[in-house]
Amino acid sequence: MGLVLDSSVLIAAEREKRPVSQLLASLSAEYSETEFLLSSISVMELEHGWYRAKFPEAATKRRRFLDEVLATIPVESFTREMGALAARVDAGMRNAGIVIATADLLIGSTALHFGYAVGTRNVRHFQSIPGLKVIPL
Repeated sequence: MGLVLDSSVLIAAEREKRPVSQLLASLSAEYSETEFLLSSISVMELEHGWYRAKFPEAATKRRRFLDEVLATIPVESFTREMGALAARVDAGMRNAGIVIATADLLIGSTALHFGYAVGTRNVRHFQSIPGLKVIPL
């Protein structure tokens, strides 16, 4: 099984000044995962952080880290099939009275589509998605 990394994991790594290669090596060793990917939705979240940097130095550091992430971890586009899956999952959850952030729903649906788990620091939202394996990081 593979692992879709939520942006929360990468944001934490950036704040800890942890290289992406080191993050992936530790995840691979700890969870026996060898396939990692990002949803294009996570790319949007990470890019958003770059655009919102308050100081030029912070923007430069974020850009460098983001470039490292994108050079290291494959990004999967959000497809029509993933959209249909997300719609079905969201409808079922809302019928049960459960609502989560749209970005988390789309990232979770990406993981479901590939049969992967999600690695996140935001367990609460992702654990609400039926059938999704969530790995707290």
